[in-house]
Amino acid sequence: MPDRRFWLGLSCVPGVGPTTFRRLLESFGSPEAAWNAAPGALSAAGLDKTRSRAVEQTRLRLDLDAEMARLARHGVDILTWNDATYPRRLREIHDAPPVLYVRGQLLPVDEWSIAIVGTRRATSYGRQVTQELTAAVAANGITVVSGLAKGIDACAHRAALEAGGRTIGVLACGLDLLYPADHLSLAREMAQAGALVSELPLGTRPVPGAFPARNRLISGLSLGVLVVEGDVGSGARITANFALDQNREVFAIPGSVFSPASRLTNGLIRDGQAKLVSRVEDILEELNLSMVTQQLEMKEILLGDETEASIYSHLSHEPRHVDDLGRLSGLPASSVSSALTLMELKGLVRHQGALRYVRARELSGQYSAADEAGATPGGSSTAAAPAVALTGSGRIGS
Repeated sequence: MPDRRFWLGLSCVPGVGPTTFRRLLESFGSPEAAWNAAPGALSAAGLDKTRSRAVEQTRLRLDLDAEMARLARHGVDILTWNDATYPRRLREIHDAPPVLYVRGQLLPVDEWSIAIVGTRRATSYGRQVTQELTAAVAANGITVVSGLAKGIDACAHRAALEAGGRTIGVLACGLDLLYPADHLSLAREMAQAGALVSELPLGTRPVPGAFPARNRLISGLSLGVLVVEGDVGSGARITANFALDQNREVFAIPGSVFSPASRLTNGLIRDGQAKLVSRVEDILEELNLSMVTQQLEMKEILLGDETEASIYSHLSHEPRHVDDLGRLSGLPASSVSSALTLMELKGLVRHQGALRYVRARELSGQYSAADEAGATPGGSSTAAAPAVALTGSGRIGS
């Protein structure tokens, strides 16, 4: 994408969140035009003096080419609203980040994901439930999403990795840093067997206000959220609220009425905001995930290669001509015709006459040529939390 640098630049401007970013795109047509806009034009686009000044100051201090090179050094990629590989579920929420920083890989299988969250002060009961349920979730081919915090979050990430599954950690700081620092080895393992993501630029230290905002991404990436333990004022309550606002399913583990760690989960169940979970089947059945592994295997068999995947992604229940499929997929007519013949034999497409085709079968989840290839990769204090460098020698980030 030729203007990727300018998406990066605007994402580094303090005070420019999803709403302001969208306003800039609507006003100027592209991130490049918005980045280079004169102060008067920024004001005319609806930016107040503070944000207009922030754009100007960021433009003066930030070398976009150097910043892109810095991302590469840290093994971090960026996905934008315009990228086909931007997570589909996250794109659905109203305040999806315009730029998502990724270390590791987001894959098509991550469409099937469950967030598992809870208190930092996990009880032995909470840890045991998290380990057992997470292992079962991962064994069913479902990606585990959490916030890499102490307690339940870290327990879920580790259990997913130990079960040979995928896990995604959502950070409240830049991906060159890590908080808490003692999760450094866990984070590095996750980047190899899953991904770390953030909406914040490199070098951004974790501050208290970033954690609640981060929680909307945890729920936004997922089909549903499982709350294991937490008190009524915990960050897990915020994640559950975001999930409800985003029309995600919320699940909760019941606990002792005498335990403060179960006040949140018991309350969610009592108020009808969460479904009680005592076994993994309670989640799988509610979300129709019981056959994920089989669905993935069937998809791999049915869509034999990238050519078939690309053609399939451009078909629907409305007939489409072979010439249109060639133009949309960028494939030669001979390749489209031969692929359609094989896909018809597999029962994937149906010929409607006059060289027009429709889908004959729906595969679970979205699928495209990009999917086939895979993606590229709360407190009152306002002080930044200490964070360790995620890359390099492990020194404290500066």
